[in-house]
This record gives sequence, C-alpha cells and structure tokens, in this order.
Amino acid sequence: IERSKGLVVEQIIRPTGLLDPVIEVRPTDGQIDDLIEEIRLRIEKGERVLALTLTKRMSEDLTDYLKGMNINVAYIHSEIDSLERVDILRDLRLAEHDVLVGINLLREGLDLPEVSLVAILDADKEGFLRSEVALLQIAGRAARNANGKVIFYGDRISAAMEVTMRETSRRRQVQEDYNREHGVTPTTVYKTVEEIIESTKIADMHARYKTSKSQEDDVRMEVPDSFSELELIGRLEEQMKDAASRLEFEKAAQLRDKILKLKGKIS
Repeated sequence: IERSKGLVVEQIIRPTGLLDPVIEVRPTDGQIDDLIEEIRLRIEKGERVLALTLTKRMSEDLTDYLKGMNINVAYIHSEIDSLERVDILRDLRLAEHDVLVGINLLREGLDLPEVSLVAILDADKEGFLRSEVALLQIAGRAARNANGKVIFYGDRISAAMEVTMRETSRRRQVQEDYNREHGVTPTTVYKTVEEIIESTKIADMHARYKTSKSQEDDVRMEVPDSFSELELIGRLEEQMKDAASRLEFEKAAQLRDKILKLKGKIS
C-alpha cells in the first residue's frame, strides 16, 4: 500500500466475464423438498451443488436422505483427512457425485467451476459458520459458473446475510456494467477429465504436506499436565479465535463446545 501511494484497486472484474452469484432467501418450511428440486435441475444440466449445514448430525441426516432419493451425494466432515478431501472434491468435479454436503467447505483451495448452486441451510443463525465473512466466502463458491446461484434458507434476514447480499449485489452490478460496455459474455471455464486430474495433483501434494504439518502442530499444542482448567480454557479460546481467523469455522465451533463443557464443569 505504501508503494502504491494509497491507490488500491478492487479485483472485481474477471477475464471470463463471470458474475458474482445471484442470492435468494427462502423459508425453512419445506426447505429439503425445495433443495431436492433445485438439485435435480442442476443434475439435468450436468452441474454440481454444495449444501452446507450447521452440524455434523444435520449433514449426516441430509446425506442419508438425499441418497434415499437416488441422488449421488458425498459428505465431507472434520474427521476426513486432507488427502481424502481432495479425492472427494476431484470426484465431485468428475461427476462421480452431483452434490457435496458439509459444514465448512472453505478450507479447500480448489476452484469448482462445475458448481452452479450453493445452498446454505439455517443461513439466518448466528455464529462462526454464518458470520459475514463466512457467508461471503461461501457465496463465492458459486462465482465460477455462469449459472451461479446461492440460496439462503432462513426465516429472517440476519445482519450477516444483509451485508453479504448487499456486497454481492454491488460487485455484480460493477461486473455487469463492465461486461455490457466491453461486449463480454460470461463464460464458465470447464476442463477435460485429464485437466481436472492434473490440476488436483497440486492440491494432493499440498494436502500431504498439510496433513504432515497438522500432525506436527498437534504435538506442539499438547497441553502440559500442570495446566489448570482455567488455563486450559484460556489456551482453547486462543485456538478458537485463531481457527476462526483462518476461516476454519468447523474447528472453531468444536473448540467452542469444548470450552463450554469445561466452563460447565467448574461452575
């Protein structure tokens, strides 16, 4: 910023002309039936869907229900290591799965141009997983497809939802104006099977390093036996804030639950 003398330019315009996704808010009543209808529309077009829930139990139940409706669905959760996550995402792109269900799908660094719909259940709830930053990042998962769309399922519009919709609408307007002025047509960049496999090799290598480093970090973060419960709570709160700052909201939520459990024991 010092070298640019304060001249900062937003990276809003994409060479492909792709727009930030349209965001719709729909009620929770009948949300699963509505979601299934939207999923089937995407399957007919050869596109993919991301569905985000708030808890592991909700993800498991939704996955089981979708399987029962003969929908090819996969489920990612915190207990799946980085290597397996890369495999699941690769299979999603290769159409082995049509839908991916999860709690936090922000930690994957892969672009997913095949994904045209991101459905967020309980979008109006408060917390790490539905914060302004999280919703903006999640909505961006649908920005690599010309048909990109985000559905917020909720019975009210939270402050985080309002900010996300306003900012996305602003960015979309800038993009539309630019495309109109320069005659650009939004185009999804699809890759061949070979290109997808090749591109995920890098993510695979990164995942191997990340898994190894994670194991090292776990060793370093072992809590001394001399720690009191209050000191342990303090350490966990530090880890929780750190996880949230790195967009690892699922991990942050797990740490929060541990903290609440410890506080309950000493109260």
